Amino acid sequence: MDHEQPGWIFYGDDLKKAVESGKVSQAELDDHVHRILRAMFAVGLMDDPIIRSVPDVMGGLEVARKSEEQSIVLLKNDGAQLPLDASKLHSIAVIGPHADVGMISGGGSAQVDPPVGNAILPPGKGQTRWLEPIWFPTSPLKSIRAKAPGANVHFDSGADPAAAAALAKSADVAIVFAYQWESEGMDLPSLSLPEHQDDLIAKVAAANPHTVVVLETGGPVTMPWTGQVSAILEAWYAGSSGSDAVANVLFGDVNPSAKLPMTFPKSEADLPHPTVVQPPPASVPNYMQREVWKQIAAGLAPFTVKYDEGVKVGYKWYDAEKKPVLFPFGFGLSYTTFSYSNLKVTGGKSPHVSFTVTNSGSRPGAEVAQVYASLPAAAQEPPKRLIAFNKVWLKPGESKEVSVDVNPKYISIFNVEQNGWQLLPGEYGFMVGGSSSNLPLKQSITMN
Repeated sequence: MDHEQPGWIFYGDDLKKAVESGKVSQAELDDHVHRILRAMFAVGLMDDPIIRSVPDVMGGLEVARKSEEQSIVLLKNDGAQLPLDASKLHSIAVIGPHADVGMISGGGSAQVDPPVGNAILPPGKGQTRWLEPIWFPTSPLKSIRAKAPGANVHFDSGADPAAAAALAKSADVAIVFAYQWESEGMDLPSLSLPEHQDDLIAKVAAANPHTVVVLETGGPVTMPWTGQVSAILEAWYAGSSGSDAVANVLFGDVNPSAKLPMTFPKSEADLPHPTVVQPPPASVPNYMQREVWKQIAAGLAPFTVKYDEGVKVGYKWYDAEKKPVLFPFGFGLSYTTFSYSNLKVTGGKSPHVSFTVTNSGSRPGAEVAQVYASLPAAAQEPPKRLIAFNKVWLKPGESKEVSVDVNPKYISIFNVEQNGWQLLPGEYGFMVGGSSSNLPLKQSITMN
C-alpha cells in the first residue's frame, strides 16, 4: 500500500523504525512516495492547488443526479411498460420501506453522510455509526408526484403486504422500491432481499400486472418474482439526488443506457461459493482495533476462506460452467433499439477492431458497445473475456463506426513460470455486441 487509511497501524513510528533499521530500504519508501506525488502532479494539485471556497451545493446535487441517471440499468421492460406517460395515469401506488422520505446509501467508504443526518430519523438525530444504514433525504414519493401532477400518487411502506397489494390493485401502476444494504467489513447472509421484500413484491405484482420494481442494492440479488413484474430498474445506491434521477428515467426524460458490471445469477446455488464461510464467534474481528491488524500482519488470520475457481471469476465462471443466469454481465435495456454490423478485425501486435452501431429505434439514446475475445485452446481460459467497450450516443436512424486498438495484454495470459505476460500463437475470436450474452458479430484471426 502507498497510502495508509485512518485507524491502521502499518506506517507511522513502525515504518520509521523499519527504515532506520534497514528492514525497509529507503529506495522502497521513496518508490511509495513517488507514486503518490506523481498522481498529485498528474491531476494538477501542484500546479492548480485546491482553494477553499463556498461549496456549490446545487451544482454538486446536479452532478450526483446526472451520474445516477447514467448509472441506472433497465433490466426488464415487458410491453414497453416504461417510460410512464404521466398524461395517461390517473393513479400511482408508491410502495416500499422509507420510499416516502429517502433512498439508502452504501456503507463504509461508499457512504456519504447527509448534512441533516439519517432521513428516516428526525433532522439532526441521525448520527452516523459504523455499519449502520444511512438514508439520503431524497424522496421517491415527492419526485414521482412532481412528474405526474395530475395523478393521485399514494404511498404504502409495505409493512403490511396485504394493505400494499390492495393499494396496488386500485392504481394504474405500482412502483415498488426495494433495497439491500451492504458495506465493507461485513458479509451478506444471502442474495435475497431482506425484510420479506420478495414476498411484498410478489403480492403487489399479483394484485397489479403493471408493477415496476426499483432496486437499491450494491450488487446482484435473487428475484423469484421476475416473471410476475412488468419492469425492473437497478438504481444501485442512488445518491443525494437519486429520487429525481430515478423519476427522470421512469417517465422518459432520460433514456437508460447503463449496463451491468456484474452477473445476476438465477440462484445462490450457481455461485462459485454458495455458502458464506462464517468465522468462529470468538474470532469475529473489530477491524478498527489496532490489535487485530497486528495479528493479521503477524500471519494470525482468525479464519480461512479458500478461493479455488482460478481465472473463472465473475461472468467467466458462468460461461465456463455453462450456467444460465438471470441477467448477464454487460446487460442493460434502453427505450430505443440498436443494431451492429460491418465487423472488421486486423491482426498484428495490437489487433484493430472496427464495427458500426446503428440506432434502429425511434428515440435518441446511448449504447455501450462491447468487444470480447476468445483465446487459443492452449491458453486454457474461459470462453471469452471483455477487452474493450465504448459508449456511443446516437439519434434515431443514426450510425457510427467504432474503432478499437486492442491492448496486447488484454488478450494475453500470465505465464507463472516466466513471471510475465505471454501472447500465445493460434486462433483468436473477436465478438461484438450489447452484452456478454448478445454478441451478433463474430470474426476469427490467426496470430503467430
